[in-house]
Amino acid sequence: MKFVARALNWLLLPTLLTGLWLLLNQTLEPSQIVAGALISLLLSWAAMKLRPMRSTPRKPLTILRLFFCVCYDITKSNIDVFKIIWFKPKTHTPGFIRIPLELRDPHGLAALACIVTYTPGTVWSGYSEKSGVMTLHVLDLEDAQDWIDLIKNRYERPLKEIFE
Repeated sequence: MKFVARALNWLLLPTLLTGLWLLLNQTLEPSQIVAGALISLLLSWAAMKLRPMRSTPRKPLTILRLFFCVCYDITKSNIDVFKIIWFKPKTHTPGFIRIPLELRDPHGLAALACIVTYTPGTVWSGYSEKSGVMTLHVLDLEDAQDWIDLIKNRYERPLKEIFE
């Protein structure tokens, strides 16, 4: 059973790359399917050599919940940043926050960095591996504790479930 799961996991990237190849070439000709599959397999094999550290995300429902949570937060943040830029409220105060993280998995930390940076109005500014403290820049810093709670509860906790 483990072998089947590993094989399916390994074939996911070549399958997606082959599909992308066919989509970009706008064809389903057998020669293009074979060419796309061969190129995809070679690229996937080469990419495996570049990533010595592997990760096996768990809890697909948590991944799905996190995905929709991030989509909602990005949409809401876009609206908030729009209001700040166009209406220039006087209470707008940018600033840096230091957030202690329990998450240690490099893949989870990379996902958290992407989530935070994709969300308008926030930027991952640094991380101390020694102390486990993330530095976050926020465009509208009203209450630092609200931001700490948001990062730890909405993003860090699900990422810990997925990666650790």
